Amino acid sequence: MTYLQVYQVAEDTLLLLEAAREDVRPGELVLEIGTGSGHIASTISGIARVMATDINPHAVRAARMKGVEVVRADLLNGISGRFDLILFNPPYLPTRDEERIDDWLEYALDGGESGREVIEMFVKQVPSALAPGARILLLISSLTGEEEVTRIWNESGFFVEVMKRAVIEGGEELLVLRCRYK
Repeated sequence: MTYLQVYQVAEDTLLLLEAAREDVRPGELVLEIGTGSGHIASTISGIARVMATDINPHAVRAARMKGVEVVRADLLNGISGRFDLILFNPPYLPTRDEERIDDWLEYALDGGESGREVIEMFVKQVPSALAPGARILLLISSLTGEEEVTRIWNESGFFVEVMKRAVIEGGEELLVLRCRYK
């Protein structure tokens, strides 16, 4: 079923899924933040135990229809436990006030003026959710600024490496960053 208010599978989803398949280990506890349609979580659930969140109630319903264990939450608010792997395809598009669309889909797209506002909130919350040796796979765009995002994570005590890169239509580059505590 397609929900108009749910971010659908696109190039960024598929790149993060490819990275997740390479990084996830059998039996790990995985959390996907902002699961959207639930495509990634449902796909890797055969390898690891996967939980997911999304702020969008339509996305929560869509993911549940795919069998995903999902809770409605804003980032990590209300989530307890420690995870071996956290996946996040955040809203990373730089968005000015006049570009806002004022619907649930906006939560998947609007990264604030810099494209990094949600990422900055996430990096502050995530340490309490990490098991020893945990990894975070974060998808960003060249529009978000690779150097700026790396700096944010480094300043918060994380080592960052680029795991995947892909150029999509229009010349935009998508990157999956693997982040770990130093």
